[in-house]
Amino acid sequence: MKAIVLAFLVSLFALSTVPTTPARAQDAAACEAKAVSKDGKPLAGAAKASSVKRCMRDYCEAHAVSSNGKKLSGAARTSFLKKCESTK
Repeated sequence: MKAIVLAFLVSLFALSTVPTTPARAQDAAACEAKAVSKDGKPLAGAAKASSVKRCMRDYCEAHAVSSNGKKLSGAARTSFLKKCESTK
């Protein structure tokens, strides 16, 4: 019985640490909400697209870490950033 409970807790922890697509979608929505001009008006067109892209890049770079907590580098980082930024 203890082994089953332990396996369940380990799998629950493993699932909670993997970033999911809906979370990134929420962050994309949050970035769109942050796309406002200095006077508080919502941005439109190319200005909005640029602001959202910059916000998502910052978010993805902050989350580009391996499972042991080290920053990703090289091809792994490039692949992660490409996948993260394209998810909307």
